[in-house]
Amino acid sequence: MKSGTSRQNIEMQKIIAITGVSLFIIKLVAWYLTDSVAILTDALESTINVISGFIGLYSLHLSALPKDANHPYGHGKVEFISAAIEGTLICAASLFIIYEAIINLREPHEIGQLDTGILLVASTALINWLVGSYAVNKGKKNNSLALIASGKHLQADTYTTVGIIVGLILLYFTKIPWLDSVVAMLFSLFIIMTGYKILRTSVAGMMDEADENLLAQVVEKLNSERRENWIDLHNLRIIKYGGVLHLDCHLTVPWYLNVHQAHKEVESLEKLVKTHFGESVELFVHTDGCLDFSCNICTKTDCKMRKHPFINKIEWTVANISANQKHRII
Repeated sequence: MKSGTSRQNIEMQKIIAITGVSLFIIKLVAWYLTDSVAILTDALESTINVISGFIGLYSLHLSALPKDANHPYGHGKVEFISAAIEGTLICAASLFIIYEAIINLREPHEIGQLDTGILLVASTALINWLVGSYAVNKGKKNNSLALIASGKHLQADTYTTVGIIVGLILLYFTKIPWLDSVVAMLFSLFIIMTGYKILRTSVAGMMDEADENLLAQVVEKLNSERRENWIDLHNLRIIKYGGVLHLDCHLTVPWYLNVHQAHKEVESLEKLVKTHFGESVELFVHTDGCLDFSCNICTKTDCKMRKHPFINKIEWTVANISANQKHRII
């Protein structure tokens, strides 16, 4: 059964896919009316929107499937594969645009109904930007790399279209046929960088690369709302599987707490994380009982078992909370 977040992601991706098809048709009409190679290259770039839109939709459907014996952590990593394909397609489309622009420089031809073509292409740019921005915001909110990649792709397509519009407007007033090709080539370089960033993010996810920004946010929240019985926290790791965050760590608590009391501390930690980072978080917390030398960093004021004086509270940071330091000594 799909979660509410998964359903939201899939519905958003459906909108992206339908938008991609609709805008592709509009650009084909604009190309038919103008016979502009710049508009044709923009339309061909939009075919990538159509393909990636449906690839993203399939990946979100697959990532929302429940865990099974073969996929104990779920199917979320398929989103990284989807983003990698999309990033590759963006780069490939950019290279093709450059190729077509060079051909047009060598063999320029007359363009007709340019004013109508500009209006049609401008409308696609506006729609692309609005849908793309909404998709990126929704993807960040729901921790969906597929949605973020699709949204950025639409935004990148907007930049391409804006560049082509600039070239067409200049062409309309100056009648210099090679201007649209030059502008299209310049904006293609920008699109290649966008594709590279999406590829880089997807590879990082596949390799379980640490997300320093996310770690910093988690550590900041844990520090600001730290409970007295949380003597220390270490070996914190975060792995993303699509829209699900898997967080595991070791929590040091007073050794004399019984199992139920220690479990309440873990529940409090879980509640804190989910309050700030959403319900799509899985926590695996191992509790350690404090030892004698833990007294030096323990801020618990009513501890009747204290054997050593408190010396200094350790502020948790990304560097020290991620390390495998079971017991710290001042």
